[in-house]
Amino acid sequence: MTTLFQKQADHLRRELPFVLFCKPNSKQLIGVFQQDDTLYSISDFTENGFAFVSFDSAKKYLIPQELSDVYVERIDSEEYHYLSDLDLQFSDEAKSAFEDLVVKGVKAITEGSFEKLVVSRKEILLLPSFEVESTFRKFIQNYPTAFKYCWYHPKVGFWMGATPEQFVKTNGNTIATVALAGTQLYNEPVVWESKEQQEQVFVTDYIVENLKNFSNDIKVSAPYTFQAGSICHIKTDIKAMLNNTADFANCIEHLHPTPAVCGLPKEAARQFIINEEGYDRSMYAGFLGELNIDFVTFKRETSDLFVNLRCMEMEGYQANLYIGCGITKDSDPEKEFLETVNKSMTIKRCIL
Repeated sequence: MTTLFQKQADHLRRELPFVLFCKPNSKQLIGVFQQDDTLYSISDFTENGFAFVSFDSAKKYLIPQELSDVYVERIDSEEYHYLSDLDLQFSDEAKSAFEDLVVKGVKAITEGSFEKLVVSRKEILLLPSFEVESTFRKFIQNYPTAFKYCWYHPKVGFWMGATPEQFVKTNGNTIATVALAGTQLYNEPVVWESKEQQEQVFVTDYIVENLKNFSNDIKVSAPYTFQAGSICHIKTDIKAMLNNTADFANCIEHLHPTPAVCGLPKEAARQFIINEEGYDRSMYAGFLGELNIDFVTFKRETSDLFVNLRCMEMEGYQANLYIGCGITKDSDPEKEFLETVNKSMTIKRCIL
């Protein structure tokens, strides 16, 4: 057991907040260990620390940099491999409920209420055991291009995940983000259907139009296939120069939640999700990461935030998995359910 995992175990035993995280394509494991159990919140996004914000923005938690001990270690052991094969098991009840939700969504889109919706479900797994270090190492080893994290606060709960999606990254007045849509198992050659391509256009256009409120200099890449473990997505890189660095907080509020996790129009889609999904997304499809601080260099005015996808909430030995998919007027309910099953493999391969 390394020093960081010893610190994590000690903080968990003492019921003190902490976060461990590893950035995409990095071998650096960063630990931020809060010195007391106070629940701090973000008020205006000028704070420095590790942010964790819910889907509905009602919860804006912060582990403050100035009130925490920070450690960085190299992590490069190769002995923690996930299960390469799992049976795609699911309950008929869960399948039927989710397909009904997709049908409602497609009907609303066809009637003109939305251009796109993102619907999700919660899957509960009862585990015979759960060990933080070995599980988190599996995430780190097997999802190198994702943002891996393990977050705990005694007054909130315990979350872990490996998300492939950047929310925003800033350096001074430069802001970078991505549009991510479409999902399929990774097999060469990768061919994207019109439904997935349409999703990608919706997400990209939404982000660019919102950035225009804060920037006169926006650059957009061509869409390309991005692999995340055993699945892949369509990805577009977007970069802008903010007209004013003080616009950062407003920019976040305009972009979150993006169509990649909510839908269009945003407020109507969010209300549909709240009314129809039948559960509280909580921190799923929110965002998390470094806010106004780089925990390695301690450089200010830099943020590195990610959308909280491919995640789970632990309650004792119960794992609550959160998985969703984007739907359009051309969506097939059974295919959309199977997409959520494929996405759930990210977590299941590491915990079963």
